Amino acid sequence: MRLILRLVISAVALWVATLLFSDNVISSVFGREARIELTDETFSGRWFGTVLLVAVIFGIVNAVLQPIIKTIGCAAYALTLGLVAIVVNGALLLLTSWLSQEVFGLGFEVANFWPSAILGALVIGLVSWLLNMIGKAR
Repeated sequence: MRLILRLVISAVALWVATLLFSDNVISSVFGREARIELTDETFSGRWFGTVLLVAVIFGIVNAVLQPIIKTIGCAAYALTLGLVAIVVNGALLLLTSWLSQEVFGLGFEVANFWPSAILGALVIGLVSWLLNMIGKAR
């Protein structure tokens, strides 16, 4: 049950990121295209499936690669007081986008590394943290 709850929280966080970074809402601030989008029809059965599958892919990518990256980049994490984690999470989100499109044929696209992937990963992390706190409070 806990695994399903974490999957749903990740899917909601991804959805919030796609809402914030769709239709070039944030692009004007940075002068570059900032876009994270799901290309399937909104709120259709395929759309829900895509969101859930992308959340699964993102979870697997994080579970497999994050410990390896933290171990290898321990000095970078210590030197930057953990701020490099934002860059690493952005890279993992970009990898998730590539895997979703190229390997699984899903309609999930992250436009570029900066600002899309890094800010998107930051939003996903914050929304996930907030939803986890709400879930623990009940």
